[in-house]
Amino acid sequence: MKSSKMKEYTNMTVEDLQKELKELKQELFKLRFQHALNGLDNPKKMSLVKKNIARVNTAITMKKGN
Repeated sequence: MKSSKMKEYTNMTVEDLQKELKELKQELFKLRFQHALNGLDNPKKMSLVKKNIARVNTAITMKKGN
């Protein structure tokens, strides 16, 4: 799963990656809010979203570096 997500992100444009980053950050905010109020069914989802945020940031850095 990790490598396929990273391949997907490296094929996107910087603008698309920034949109994806914004969506992931909003999702993480919602998950944190739900977790604080009444807990989550799957708390691992928060760490997966954080990892995807890091992957998108890495892809953006790679694109800007080239």
